[in-house]
Amino acid sequence: MGHNVVYKEQILPIAQDPFQNVTTVLICQNILLRTGISHILSGTRFDIAEQTGDLSTLSTFPEGVPVLFLICDGRSLGEYSQMVKELKAQHPHARVVVLADNMAPQEVIQICKEGLDGFCTTTMARHSIIKALELVMLGETFIPGSVGLELLDQFRGGQTGGLGQTVSLMPANDPALLLNKLSEREAQILRCLTQGASNKLIARELGVAEATVKVHIKAILRKVKAVNRTQAAMWAAGHFASAQESRPLVPGE
Repeated sequence: MGHNVVYKEQILPIAQDPFQNVTTVLICQNILLRTGISHILSGTRFDIAEQTGDLSTLSTFPEGVPVLFLICDGRSLGEYSQMVKELKAQHPHARVVVLADNMAPQEVIQICKEGLDGFCTTTMARHSIIKALELVMLGETFIPGSVGLELLDQFRGGQTGGLGQTVSLMPANDPALLLNKLSEREAQILRCLTQGASNKLIARELGVAEATVKVHIKAILRKVKAVNRTQAAMWAAGHFASAQESRPLVPGE
């Protein structure tokens, strides 16, 4: 129910008004980096409201106002996880994104478990970073394609015993039992996700509203115990073939 409240009060208004400004808090102690990020976001919908390196100095924000926390400091996995956890506890309606030089895919997944909404690398172009932040504010979880592909490669390798640590980061429940919990429509949408289909494409192919697809995806994530659509798609890619008959992933293909 809490996720529905956040969607209605925080994400839905932004989706309906794509030009609404977003109060953006930079968590960054590096003056040079902070100046660069401020320049990148200049002239966009992301208004720099605060710049801080200490969570205890953060202001409170009115409920319903779009807020983005952009963490730009280089930190350890434990520090990132703790910071994201604290931010989500103090500001449950806000979105949190980490901007870093690089991060292992397993680390990205681990921080996502604490509520991280997006991960951007410093090698991304300005336009790409802005689009990624916009996606996050629309309720999506963003990770770079390179990170997603590496996770998928590791997951596939794990089916032959080469995955190692990543196995523990994926939903570990009995796939047959989890699949049985899905409705026929949810199973269709999950198969679509394994091919990277967007909500718009899925809605068109299944003949339903895009908002309906979003509702189904939220239910799918809860049922298969995934933190985002990417993780759900990787889980499904590894289990659909053995649990159900092979058939086209996107209707009409």
